[in-house]
Amino acid sequence: MSAPRGPAGRGAAVAALVAAAVVAGVGAWATATYNHLVRARLAADTQWAQVEVQYQRRVDLVPSLVAALRGYLTQERSVLEDVARARDAYLSAPPGSADRVRAADALQRPLGRLVAVVEASPQLRSNDTVLRLMDELAGTENRIAVERRRYNDRVLAYDTLVLRVPSSLVARAAGFRVRPYFEAGPGAAAPPRVVLPSR
Repeated sequence: MSAPRGPAGRGAAVAALVAAAVVAGVGAWATATYNHLVRARLAADTQWAQVEVQYQRRVDLVPSLVAALRGYLTQERSVLEDVARARDAYLSAPPGSADRVRAADALQRPLGRLVAVVEASPQLRSNDTVLRLMDELAGTENRIAVERRRYNDRVLAYDTLVLRVPSSLVARAAGFRVRPYFEAGPGAAAPPRVVLPSR
């Protein structure tokens, strides 16, 4: 025996279809929003990796710089030692950690002093190896600044999704949290200024 097919039966079927469509629509939206949040978080992670690539590039320049300057710098040997210590601190900090960011900022300070020593020495400013390394350091400092800015742009896009309604509902339920922007530590606001002499 089949169920009666009156207006009440049709109304219940329509209501069930509408409810199913709403549930499917909300599910599709939640899935799309979750995927968008994941993409935004991965974009920020990838961009931070680019910042660390440039940090590593700077760290990799230090041994060559120290070797090129060691024979010239007798009075300022402490500057070379400070650069070497700051490099070691960076390399010993865990990748992606706040300690590594602090160590990268800390390396910037003795490098700035080293640049000032080179700029004050006509003998160093005329050395081709030193000039090439200083040029590489200047380019690396510029790349670091660019990659940090791009990272903050990616964090802005991600944080906007996490905080904006209605995507914040999915973000909260799935455990997405606001990320901090990159902020340079005290004394690291300006990268070491590298001025190469005109020839």
